[in-house]
Amino acid sequence: MKPEWSLDALYKGYQDEAFIKDLKKSDVQIALIKEYIKTLDTVEPAEALPALIGYIEEYSVLINKLSAYVFLRKSTDTTNSETVAIMGKLQDKTSQLSKEFAIFKKYIAKLDNLDEIIAGTPNLENYRFFLNHQKENAKYTLNDEVEEVIAKMNLSGASAWSTMQQYLTSTLEVDYNGEKTTLSDIRNLAYNSDAKIRKEAYEAEIASYEKIKDPVAFSLNHLKFQANTLSALRGHDSALAMNLKRAMMTQETLDAMFTAIREYLPKFRAYLKRKGELLGHKNGLPWYDLFAPLGSTQRTFSVEEAKEYLVKHFRSFSDDLADMIETAFDEEWIDFYPHAGKVGGAFCYNLPYIKQSRILTNFDGSLSDVVTLAHELGHAYHGLNIQEHLPLNTDYSMPVAETASTFNETVIMNAAIAEAQGEEKLTLIESQLQDVTQIIIDIYSRFLFESAVFERRKEAFLFSSDLEQLMLDCQKEAYGDGLDAEVRHPFMWVCKGHYYRDSLDFYNFPYAFGGLFARGLYAKYQEEGEAFLPKYRTLLNATTVNTVEDVAKMAEIDLTKPDFWRQSLSMVAESIDLFLDITKN
Repeated sequence: MKPEWSLDALYKGYQDEAFIKDLKKSDVQIALIKEYIKTLDTVEPAEALPALIGYIEEYSVLINKLSAYVFLRKSTDTTNSETVAIMGKLQDKTSQLSKEFAIFKKYIAKLDNLDEIIAGTPNLENYRFFLNHQKENAKYTLNDEVEEVIAKMNLSGASAWSTMQQYLTSTLEVDYNGEKTTLSDIRNLAYNSDAKIRKEAYEAEIASYEKIKDPVAFSLNHLKFQANTLSALRGHDSALAMNLKRAMMTQETLDAMFTAIREYLPKFRAYLKRKGELLGHKNGLPWYDLFAPLGSTQRTFSVEEAKEYLVKHFRSFSDDLADMIETAFDEEWIDFYPHAGKVGGAFCYNLPYIKQSRILTNFDGSLSDVVTLAHELGHAYHGLNIQEHLPLNTDYSMPVAETASTFNETVIMNAAIAEAQGEEKLTLIESQLQDVTQIIIDIYSRFLFESAVFERRKEAFLFSSDLEQLMLDCQKEAYGDGLDAEVRHPFMWVCKGHYYRDSLDFYNFPYAFGGLFARGLYAKYQEEGEAFLPKYRTLLNATTVNTVEDVAKMAEIDLTKPDFWRQSLSMVAESIDLFLDITKN
């Protein structure tokens, strides 16, 4: 079992004849689309629409395959100049069709009989949701030439600022105990069982940001300024409204979720304060102990042991999921260990056109790392359940993107807790609370922070000192007295890549959504047993061709009312009460 992923299923290198051939082929496909777009007004829609869809499908599969390969290469080596150059070429290629795609959307918008055309053209029926979604979004599309200019300018705008943040954080050298280490390595020490190491690692991490905080602040400012500008130009009320539209989710659903979360903040703070007391702190939990393991038996895992653990626990849930996990480990889908030049955190990249996924982690052997693997393998399982869709039906929106991943986390942690005894059970319960606190409380603080940055960026530039104070204020509002007011984390805006995804702002609330939605689904699984699994697979399959609210209705869930969210949060509250009861003495 190799510790690095293999990308050979895509291409064997930049000199691979297949890669070179596909690069050239993409130019041909771009030219074909440009030429066909010019003929739309001379061809009957019932003929023109399926023909154009066919061209776009072929282009989409090819450009996504090329882009995935280059992105994945860049994720493990941000310093590779050849990769950066080729990525720039690909971004230029995709920008060349911005004008044509704007024309396509407006063409669809003008078709008053779109549903009739779809009904009368069998190969369009599977694209009914996609086409109607395009028609709805046409109202936010600018004129063709402006769309083309925006796409090209983005290469030296938001996309470039995003790349700079990735480069700076992935190459940052952290001074620790007289040696140099990476940011990913130093952040992994937050899970160490030694209190002295955790505190020293936190202090080293905080100090290291002084080297890059100013350029990263410029990145954040310009990314959010561009998003503000585009949302206004396109006619959205705000950047949040623009991203909710992209997420196929309503403001009503978001408000209902955060209403319930705010009601349960005191319960999470009680957990944090108790953990702080157990670790010898009197004024809440200091940041460096947020991920401190509790209990004397701290199991660590090799990659092989992690595989065995995950397969064992998911086998009792679903054979197809367990089989996919074995495949992911055996066929080199996963890049495990941190190193200089590799991006931090973890992600899963679905590759439906080859019926696989790729997973990046910064594995250090802790239980938390195994849970992270379970989370990312949940994304891969989601990919498994949508890979039979047509090429333009394989993108699911941000909120539902975190559903299968968090469902996986819940399955693995509940299974581990159920088989544990004594102090180990306490350790696992606390570990689960630790994770859910991140996706509820920390995500809430990040949502507050990004909302404030967007609002303040309309009027002023935010220097690093402004962003640091704003982050501390938002942490105070979310964590309250559960967090030691003197030991928070003013630089969370530097290290979290979610803030820097161009064209994907507010990549925070989907984690809270996924965490609570998944727990609601898991409760149904507990009620229905194996009978729930076909429904679950159907629901995952439907996420690419339905709104968030319509997906939930398949499980008889109304997301627009706080009640569902309260029900999911009450499950977490029960775990907190159990933790408080076990540790009261």
